[in-house]
Amino acid sequence: MAEGPKKGFELEATHIGVSDDGEINDSPIEEVKLTVPITDDPTLAALTFRTWVLGFITCATLAFVNQFFGYRQNYLNLTTITAQILVLPAGRLMAKYLPTNKWKVPFFNFSLTLNPGPFNIKEHVLITIFATSGANGVYAVGILTIVKVFYHKEMHVVAAFLLAQTTQLLGYGWAGLFRKYLVDSAYMWWPTTLINVSLFRALHEKERRPKGGNTRLQFFFMIFVASFAYYIVPGYFFPTISFISIVCHIWKNSVTAHQIGSGVYGLGVGSFGLDWSTVAGYLGTPLATPAFALLNILAGVVLIVYIILPIAYWSNWYDAKMFPIVTSHTFDYTGQEYNISRVLDDETFTLDEAGYNNYSKLHLSVFFAFSYGLSFATLAATLSHVALFHGLEIWDLWKKTRSDEKARDVHTRIMKKNYKQVPQWWFHIILISLICLSIFTCEGFGGQLQLPWWGLLMACAIAFLFTLPVGIIQATTNQQPGLNVITELIIGYIYPGKPLANVAFKTYGYISMTQALTFLQDFKLGAYMKIPPVSMFMAQARLAGTIVSSGVHFGTAWWLLTSIEHICDPEKLPDGSPWTCPGDDVFYHASIIWGVIGPAKMFTKQGLYPEINWFFLIGLLAPFPGYLLTRKYPDNKWITLIHMPLILGATAYMPPARSVHYICWLSVGLVFNVFVYRRFKSWWARNNYVMSAALDAGLAFSAVLIYFALTGKDIYVQWWGLNQDDFCNLARCPTAPGMNMTVGKVQCPVF
Repeated sequence: MAEGPKKGFELEATHIGVSDDGEINDSPIEEVKLTVPITDDPTLAALTFRTWVLGFITCATLAFVNQFFGYRQNYLNLTTITAQILVLPAGRLMAKYLPTNKWKVPFFNFSLTLNPGPFNIKEHVLITIFATSGANGVYAVGILTIVKVFYHKEMHVVAAFLLAQTTQLLGYGWAGLFRKYLVDSAYMWWPTTLINVSLFRALHEKERRPKGGNTRLQFFFMIFVASFAYYIVPGYFFPTISFISIVCHIWKNSVTAHQIGSGVYGLGVGSFGLDWSTVAGYLGTPLATPAFALLNILAGVVLIVYIILPIAYWSNWYDAKMFPIVTSHTFDYTGQEYNISRVLDDETFTLDEAGYNNYSKLHLSVFFAFSYGLSFATLAATLSHVALFHGLEIWDLWKKTRSDEKARDVHTRIMKKNYKQVPQWWFHIILISLICLSIFTCEGFGGQLQLPWWGLLMACAIAFLFTLPVGIIQATTNQQPGLNVITELIIGYIYPGKPLANVAFKTYGYISMTQALTFLQDFKLGAYMKIPPVSMFMAQARLAGTIVSSGVHFGTAWWLLTSIEHICDPEKLPDGSPWTCPGDDVFYHASIIWGVIGPAKMFTKQGLYPEINWFFLIGLLAPFPGYLLTRKYPDNKWITLIHMPLILGATAYMPPARSVHYICWLSVGLVFNVFVYRRFKSWWARNNYVMSAALDAGLAFSAVLIYFALTGKDIYVQWWGLNQDDFCNLARCPTAPGMNMTVGKVQCPVF
């Protein structure tokens, strides 16, 4: 079952230099040279029985857990690092106890075995790449959720399943066309892959237990057990400690105090949470975020949340006082939530122009309006930042990639020389078949998705055209400009009034490119770790992994949406229920803004927010001051660390993330990646990532057990601590004069 090397292979020499035919005998990139070994052991089996079993289990488990948490108040995303660490003891146990017998396959010149020997690093890498499919979410599931729960429509189960599969698989077809430039080239080095390489090497190096200490695996299981046990408190007995807002408890009847102090509905001054899911929810683990990124994000949060937002709100920009200070909901001219049924034709599921003209323009909270402006600015700033700081470098690397066929480093040369390559026609078949299946998904089933064939082809064209330039940026600078806002903006102008066409176009255009780049990045990791390409294709190219993960994500979502009563409706859910779907709530209101109403009625003179378009220019110009300062003061390291795309995009996850999530995330990240890193560097290097994975894994397993054993059977301990809230409901009240409103069960004071 394992693919072996070609005959005549000779192990690459380990000296550094240039071979007789002019090829580089190591990587031209210093970081790669210091991290990735330049030797290969071709006798190690990669695609084994253990690989398939553990690959399927980890892929399905991560897909289930991440989708399960996707609907909860505190979202948690298990990363592949968790699988990377958990797989190691499992693989070693299988190597110890599985039979080593070999069975010859009739008519074929190879044999099968359940246990080819010690669990090796190549199996470990391939299983982790397999698990990546499960760790990555399925964006299309959000479409299913908003149709069933928010629009209260039915969606054909086959159409929903095909949508989940095709959006995840489509990008792999054209990713193969760019392998030469983005994988084979030594100059496209994909910085984040080096983290994985380092962790693999650390896990497989022989480790002796330090005197009075623990091995990495022992430390992992200690933290895992502690995390598992502790989460029973915030996850079941006392959910209120997930969000604690001190200011609201001191000034219980003050709307302004609640707006300032609420970590869920306001600015979060003085708020915190005693729950790891509050720390790692939405933003991921802070322990894996570099200090310079944390500091830039801290600067962005202070600038946006604590300077710009208060000025905008209390100056009443865009009638801000008529609406809650922080919300992703949409409103009409009276301050009530926008009644979508008045402007949406129930039969055609499209905008009713007469109903819209007789009702109201769409209003947003000032923060939500700025969040779209900041997304415009972040995209523009990323492009100009990369052009200014890395433009010449990228252009030079691109010229070398195109003009010098011999500019392949030792890693690419080993892969070309010793392993069978994936034929190009495999990718062509995937591309043609997936485009046809995608058109059938969009046009079939009564046209439920509203996206015509030409819209699907346009989305594919946008994703295809951006894959190479964005891939070059990501492969050299570790930044990926997203296409989510641009795609919904384009289709919103071309094909307005159709919410499902908008989100389907965005998903096919945005996710196809993202999946293509994920495929190429993992192929680069495979090249660094010397994984046979055909094995990579079969396990990583989602002919196995993506099909499994998409199916599990879809099945989990369908099960939860059809089994949990009032899911995604906080007003009707029982106290303590975590199924509030904050991410899908944002996705739904975005479909109203860009799909039902359309950008022409929002961000032009027809709407209320034409000034938001200036954020494109603001973002484009934002990196210039920092660039000029670095040119003038090149030795000042603080200036060189200023990163405007990170600053402008600091609050990109807010909403659905809340201020308390950012406060906790930044606090923990700065403690470990600044203070602990500097004072206890050896401990940090040994345990930091292991602790992060253990905290995530312990919480996830505990939450799943709590659901199946208790909350899924409606077993609750009834008391006030079940309220997964911070008791700051007055923060949701408007402060404009004369407005008499009830928010939830709270009567707002009239100003």
